[in-house]
Amino acid sequence: MSGASLPTPRPPRPWALFLTVFLIATAGLVYELVAGAVASYVLGDSVTQFSLVIGLYLSALGIGAYLSKFVERDVAARFVDIELATALLGGVSAPLLLFAFARGASFQLVLWGVVLGTGTLVGLELPLLMRLLRGQVEFKDLIATALLFDYLGALAASVLFALVLVPTLGLVRTSLLFGLLNALVGLGSTWLLVDEQGKTMRAARVRSLLVVAFLLVLFSQAERLTRAAEVAFYPDPIWFAQQSSYQRIVVSRGRAGFSLHLNNNLQFSSTDEHRYHEALVHPAMALVPPAPGTGDGSAGGSSATSPGLRVLIAGGGDGLAAREALKYPEISRIILVDLDPAITRASATLSLLAEQNQGALSHPRVQVINDDAMSYLARSPERFDALFIDFPDPNNLALGKLFTTRFYAIARDHLSPEGAMVVQSTSPFYSRHSFWCIVRTMEAAGLHVRPYHAFVPAFGEWGFALARATPFEPPTRLRLEGLRFLDGQQLSSLFHFPPDLARVEGPINRLDNQALVRLYEREIGRFAAF
Repeated sequence: MSGASLPTPRPPRPWALFLTVFLIATAGLVYELVAGAVASYVLGDSVTQFSLVIGLYLSALGIGAYLSKFVERDVAARFVDIELATALLGGVSAPLLLFAFARGASFQLVLWGVVLGTGTLVGLELPLLMRLLRGQVEFKDLIATALLFDYLGALAASVLFALVLVPTLGLVRTSLLFGLLNALVGLGSTWLLVDEQGKTMRAARVRSLLVVAFLLVLFSQAERLTRAAEVAFYPDPIWFAQQSSYQRIVVSRGRAGFSLHLNNNLQFSSTDEHRYHEALVHPAMALVPPAPGTGDGSAGGSSATSPGLRVLIAGGGDGLAAREALKYPEISRIILVDLDPAITRASATLSLLAEQNQGALSHPRVQVINDDAMSYLARSPERFDALFIDFPDPNNLALGKLFTTRFYAIARDHLSPEGAMVVQSTSPFYSRHSFWCIVRTMEAAGLHVRPYHAFVPAFGEWGFALARATPFEPPTRLRLEGLRFLDGQQLSSLFHFPPDLARVEGPINRLDNQALVRLYEREIGRFAAF
C-alpha cells in the first residue's frame, strides 16, 4: 500500500547476544591455544611459544577493540562479516600452520600473521556486540554481563581444549570445528540482528551459508589434511597415526624399516634401536648383583625360593627397554611406568611395534602402569634393583621436571642398597652442556655418576648416565653374551669421552628454575632446520 511504513524491526534479545559473547570468546581462545600448541609441536620449547602467542594475541585484541570505533554504519552486517572472517582464518589456522612448516615456508611469519589476524578480528567482536545491545540493557549491567560471559567463554575453552578437544579431535579438527562454530554464529546473527538493512543481511546470510559449507567440507577431510601436512615431516610413508591425550603418535614405514615419532620427534628407528636400548639397559645390569640362588643369570630361571630382581622402567612405553630387561631370567618383576596409555597400548597391539619389542608389554613379568613417573615413585614404597629412566629429551617444563634434583632424589631413595640406575641424557655432541647439566644434577641429588655414550646412527652420538647411591667403578664385563651391539670391549669404550665431548660446567636443574629446558632448547635450536 502506498505510503505504508515498514514494520519496526524487533530489537535483538539480550540473552541471545550474551550467549553469542560466550561462543565467540570460547572460539577465540581456542584459536590462540591451537596456535601455541602447533608452534610447540613443530618448534618445541612450549614455554617460549605459548608466551609469545599469548602476548601477541592479547595485544591484537586491543588493536581490534580500537579499530571497532571506525565501524560506524551497518554495525550488525559488519559484525556478521567479522564473524565469517574469524571463522575462515581461525578455522584453517591449524592446517595452515602445519602446511607452512611442512612446506618450508617462513613458519614464524605465518604464525604471527595468524595470531595477529585472529586476535584483531576477535577484538572487534565484543565492542560491536556491546553497541548492538546499547539501549536494551542498562550500561552497568551491559558491561558486567558481557565481560562475565567473555571470561566464562575463555574458561570453557581452556578446559575443553586440554581435556576433550585435542585428545578426541586433534588440532586440525579442533580449529575447523570452532571455525564452523564462528560461521554458525554469523549465520544465526543474520536473523538475530535483522534491522532495516534487510537486503544487506540477506546477502550476509548467503555469505554465511557459503562459509559454513566450506568449513564443513574441510572438517570432513580433516584427517586427510593432517596426513597431507605430516607427509612432509617424515621421509617414509605414514603407517599409523593417532592423537592421544598427551601427544601425536606417528609410525612411518619405509623399505629400510620403520620409525616411531612422538610430537614430530623421532623416538627410534627399527634399524638401529638395538644400539640405544642395549646401551641403556645392559651396563646397569652388569653392576647389579644376581639375586640369591640365581647364580650369574646366564642360564635357568629364578629360584623357587628367591624373589628375583625387581626393575622399574620410567618412560619406555615402546617396550624396547623391557625387551632387553626380559633377557635376564633372574628378573622376576618389571614395572613399566609411562604416562600415555595410547603409546603402551599401541606398542602391545600394533604388529610392527609388538614384533619389535618381542611382545614385551604382554609378558607375565611386565606390569604396565600409566601414570606420571614422579607421582608414582613418590607414592610407591618399593625398592628396585635397577631403574631405567627413558624419558624424551627435556624440551618442555613437563619433561624438565623429570630431570631435576627432586626427581633424582626420589629415584635414589627407591634403589636397593646395591642397585643401579641409568638415565638417557640426550646427546653429548649436539647438546653437550645439557648432557653435563643432567650429570651434575644427578650428582647434586646425592648420586655417584658414571656418564657414558654410544653411537646410534638415527640420533648420532648419544649420552647416558649410570648411577648408584655409593661410589663404584664402571663395569667392564657384561652378564650376557650374544648381544647385537655390546660386548666386553665395546662396554669399556663407552665410558671414554674425547675432548669435544668432555665435561663442561653449567647449572643444576631444579624444580624452581628448570634451567635444563632453556639450556637444551638453546643448544638444540642451533641444529634445527626451520
